[in-house]
Amino acid sequence: MAPTDLREIIRNGLLSFPVTPFDGEDNFAKAPFQSHLDWLSQYPVAGLIVAGGTGEMFSLSPSEIVEVVRATKEISGDAPVIAGCGYGTRVACDLAREIEAAGGDGILLLPHYLTEGPQKGVAERIRAVCNATNMGVIVYNRGQSRVSAETLEQLAAECPNLIGFKDGTGDIDTVRRVTLRLGERLSYIGGMPTHELFAQAYKGAGMSTYSSAVFNFVPETALAFHKAFSAGDDAGCEALLRDFYYPFAEIRDREAGYAVSAVKAGVALRGFATGPVRAPLTDLSEEEVEMMRALIARAG
Repeated sequence: MAPTDLREIIRNGLLSFPVTPFDGEDNFAKAPFQSHLDWLSQYPVAGLIVAGGTGEMFSLSPSEIVEVVRATKEISGDAPVIAGCGYGTRVACDLAREIEAAGGDGILLLPHYLTEGPQKGVAERIRAVCNATNMGVIVYNRGQSRVSAETLEQLAAECPNLIGFKDGTGDIDTVRRVTLRLGERLSYIGGMPTHELFAQAYKGAGMSTYSSAVFNFVPETALAFHKAFSAGDDAGCEALLRDFYYPFAEIRDREAGYAVSAVKAGVALRGFATGPVRAPLTDLSEEEVEMMRALIARAG
């Protein structure tokens, strides 16, 4: 898929962030993963971002990420497949090439982790990854890897396959500077944990869509919120925030890392084998699983 085509496809539609299931020996469980994706395929989304934050990219090896991409491509149909890509610059460049060879349509460039870096270094990493692949590249501002509006504008001029900007920092000032400077040159994706909680504020800053983790287990609810969000139906958004999203956030906030763990628990409660999360994440307690069960039941 041409990067410009991918940019337009993801510009306004909801993006899905599938979880990555593991088997009893802590290996990627392909069959349950594909079963879950097949169930989700009945609901319309603009693209699948696999092995991303909700897909536990940070705990996957590069070879596992490529395996996830191949498994997704086998059943994804026309849906674009975007894969998480990250770590150090050399690893990220090699991984981007392998994702492309596996049939990926684009990458979401996640942070390099741990160490801070100046804007020049952050830019060099993004530039190197863009030059390593023909796929569309979406930059994810989060954690230690944050690109400024000025740097992103320079990179967009240099790298034709740089097609998107995703933010998970909550820095609305930078988000607005980016959307004002870059305009239609990029697609903009909200990427805060449980982004529905922030979607309306981000929309005011120029971000017209977002990725949804809860789509994994309550796709009808996720699509209902996105429909209300897209239509400017604030009352509809607020009702869903009150009845589902804030109660979910109360469970999510009980422990660090539950933004992933609670979603995976939700998928298991919908009848799909997920296996445990990998350390340093921890699974929900039995009490918290029952809280999730009740929440899903109330969501219908």
